[in-house]
Amino acid sequence: MERLIVNSKIELEPLKFSHAFQVFQAIDRNRKFLEPWLPFVQDTETQEDTENFIQSVTSPNSGDRDEVYVIWFENRFAGLVGLKDTDRVNMKTEIGYWITEQMIGQGVVTLSTKRLIEYVFSSSGMNRIVIRCGVGNKKSAAIPKRLGFTFEGIEREGEKHRRKFIDLEVYSLLKAEYNLLVSC
Repeated sequence: MERLIVNSKIELEPLKFSHAFQVFQAIDRNRKFLEPWLPFVQDTETQEDTENFIQSVTSPNSGDRDEVYVIWFENRFAGLVGLKDTDRVNMKTEIGYWITEQMIGQGVVTLSTKRLIEYVFSSSGMNRIVIRCGVGNKKSAAIPKRLGFTFEGIEREGEKHRRKFIDLEVYSLLKAEYNLLVSC
């Protein structure tokens, strides 16, 4: 994983154990904002929970681990973006993201996701990227729409959230479609 420059204001840095305090504080301060859509928030009660998550995605022993990046906006912590559930045999991966409430509306996630897509298609040999968003999470679903993803449908009860399952909107982008987008 390498540091990815998005623009003069936004940078993506590979998640490290030293980021645990900032990540936990952001989750803790933004609980009401994040919790309706992100199931991990309810299980993140202490900084140790965040440390355990970081250890799970950064440990060299975790095999095909997720690639998670801290989003820095004007040198301030803005959120996380990353690749998850990467399937190298079928050359596909999923992008997930979240940001703090104060960062909404500044294009931070859209630009960060766009940069990660560029990186994935140019460096990793992937053919397909998926983004899943909780049905009704209009701000999150606007990102794949802006970036040229195709709406594939609803994954019924695709994610366990609290004591129930929520439906997910599924969007995808193929490498050939991406190449057409950037050539225009």
